[in-house]
Amino acid sequence: MRLPDTLLTALVLTTPALHAQGGVPTVMRFDWSTPSYLAEFATAGIVIPAPPIKVLGLHRFHHGDALPVYPVGKVSFATVPVPPPPPGEPPAAVRGLFMNGWTLGSGRFYDLVALADSTEVNSFVIDVKDATGFITYRSSVPTAVTIGANDNIRARSARERLALLHEKGIHPIARIVVARDKLLAERKPGWAVKDDRGGLWIDGLGDPWVDAYNDSVWIYAAELAAEAVLMGFREIQFDYLRFPDERGDRMRHAVFAARRNNESRRAAIRRQVTLLRDRIKPLGVPFTLDVFGLSTSATNDMGIGQYWEDLSPLADVLLPMVYPSHYPRGAYGISFPNADPYETVRRALQDGIRRSESIPNAAKIRPYLQSFSIRGVRYTSDLLRAQIQAGEDLGITGWIFWNARGVYPAGAFRPAAPDLNAPAATEEWSRER
Repeated sequence: MRLPDTLLTALVLTTPALHAQGGVPTVMRFDWSTPSYLAEFATAGIVIPAPPIKVLGLHRFHHGDALPVYPVGKVSFATVPVPPPPPGEPPAAVRGLFMNGWTLGSGRFYDLVALADSTEVNSFVIDVKDATGFITYRSSVPTAVTIGANDNIRARSARERLALLHEKGIHPIARIVVARDKLLAERKPGWAVKDDRGGLWIDGLGDPWVDAYNDSVWIYAAELAAEAVLMGFREIQFDYLRFPDERGDRMRHAVFAARRNNESRRAAIRRQVTLLRDRIKPLGVPFTLDVFGLSTSATNDMGIGQYWEDLSPLADVLLPMVYPSHYPRGAYGISFPNADPYETVRRALQDGIRRSESIPNAAKIRPYLQSFSIRGVRYTSDLLRAQIQAGEDLGITGWIFWNARGVYPAGAFRPAAPDLNAPAATEEWSRER
């Protein structure tokens, strides 16, 4: 059940005031990247074989450095019908595509709607706030207004386009980046990670981060989520729920002023995600979390604070980003994971399923899959389909594909199901807490 709009408005407007703003100017630049994975390549404590060769700098690759070229062809797949959900409810199996705010505001949005109309795709994950800190549409959240997060609107017709998704039966999911926020760090330096040599701490890509120990950072994300539900989003997905994944020589200069009582990073992420969950639960929408792909297999928090057994009981859905290109050579005993997407995704998801079996009230697993070409392998329809098959062979019928520019091969997806009365798939999010 969703709350009345008047109550949702109150949730946005009555949140306690946060800290005073900073006054540092910022320069906007596009964020085409996915979360970096340097921590995933530190094999100490991680249950996968060490790579046979040293892997250098994979976290520096960005999606969208070059526009991938995909063939769009016809394929024959056995139809797996999924009936439309009741009004206001998520699909039984979310099969989605990511789009950034610029795509939402562009003509490509309508191309993706047409793709969803004709295939099994039934959901879009849409950036509400990306790592630049700017909001896709004009926000009324006080912190967003104060820091100038409305200064680079990506989709001025966002409300109308969301209404079209409702009309088409396409499930809209709001993606909100939390701890990596360049604008928030610069405009509210009191919330940012500091450098012990002076000024803001900067990551290897040249960006500051906000301090994940700081409650205000997470309250701001929750406020944006409440507003997104008012806008028409029917699921909230949080990303960058973590500390930076940087080399030790860089991290030793990072000062987390909001840390209290020597709290560990793992404990802080668990505490802050609980804070988010408690604020999102009254909105009546699924509460979903993006996590590192290797979190399904890692036996520690990888230095970023994410641990599978901590987060699974808190979420409705966990979305491990099991992009084959992000695993080093030799991971899971696979010589080149990027060239073997079926086996890489299958092995990663197997570990997540195994660990979830022992967790009471465990979250459903809905993987992020790869629809971009990198490291010498061109991801065609067949390679996208192989990743879907890997999940389905394990009983996981939901998925999200990532391409930073919103480019997806139509041939990867089954045609739309003609029989809407067939039994539903089994991925469900609603359960007692």
